Amino acid sequence: MILSGKSYVFIVALAILLFQSIFTVNQAEQVIITQFGRPVGDPITSPGLNFKLPFVQQVNSFDKRYLAWDGPMVEMSTKDKTYVQVDTFARWRITDPMRYYLRLRDERSAQSRLEDILGSETRTAIARHELIEVVRSDKDRKPLQDESLGPLTGEGTLGVLRPIRVGRAAIEKNVFNAAAPKLAEFGIELLDVRFKRINYNQQVLERIYQRMISERLQIAQRFRSEGEGEAARINGNKERDLNQIKSTAYKHVQEIQGEADARATDIYAKAYAQNPEATEFYQFLKTLETYRKVISAEATIVLSTHSELFALLKRMEQESHQAHGIEHINPR
Repeated sequence: MILSGKSYVFIVALAILLFQSIFTVNQAEQVIITQFGRPVGDPITSPGLNFKLPFVQQVNSFDKRYLAWDGPMVEMSTKDKTYVQVDTFARWRITDPMRYYLRLRDERSAQSRLEDILGSETRTAIARHELIEVVRSDKDRKPLQDESLGPLTGEGTLGVLRPIRVGRAAIEKNVFNAAAPKLAEFGIELLDVRFKRINYNQQVLERIYQRMISERLQIAQRFRSEGEGEAARINGNKERDLNQIKSTAYKHVQEIQGEADARATDIYAKAYAQNPEATEFYQFLKTLETYRKVISAEATIVLSTHSELFALLKRMEQESHQAHGIEHINPR
């Protein structure tokens, strides 16, 4: 069967008309039909095949899935006038496509509106809290501490983080609660808001580094002071123990020597007291020992003739004179 030129044109026109009238909606889309820029009918949110007026009506499709908003790194001030750089991200979706289309038209406008609202609420929330509240995640979570500081952190505030009342998680929740109603006016449901990164300003960072260095130097100095005190205590105990040991040993030595001297004296006394000759011999030996200790080549001794120390010398002189026939004259 051969089609004429008019039939061919009719079939092509009918195909174009049918192509312009039929459209499909997949499971990740929701569609609004507009006629001359104005919405017609209700939004189409169910997937399937649908029809519209060709050339007159337009199909405007919007994503039905969760969408991402990744805000820029913005510098803002905390309550204690510390400048930080906050990087925020959020998840959202279109829940009212009609309102979304009427207020925003497309996703580019939605991203701009999200940046305005979330950025403003983030700056407001950060400005209401101090830096430690923004940095620490949870007020109920105990902050990590250096175990080596154990006994040091028990005194004063060195190395100890003060307790917080809110925490970063609560601040993020405050941003969410403040921004969600405002975005709902645009047909957007805000699902979640998080601080992806919080950096210090470069000037603040330098001050923090200096503070960290100062704290560590203080901790090191306290370690040194405690070490020196402990060393002094150990050295003192050592000296005390050594002196005690020496004194005890000296006492013990003196006791032994005293006992030995007493026994020796007793033995000598028993030995030289047996008869008069032994006693005289003992006195003679002791006198010689005394001479040996007292008399030397350079010594000059002046003795009385009645001195017991001179008695033996006097006796020796008398015996020497008698041996040579010299009469001894007793000096007056």
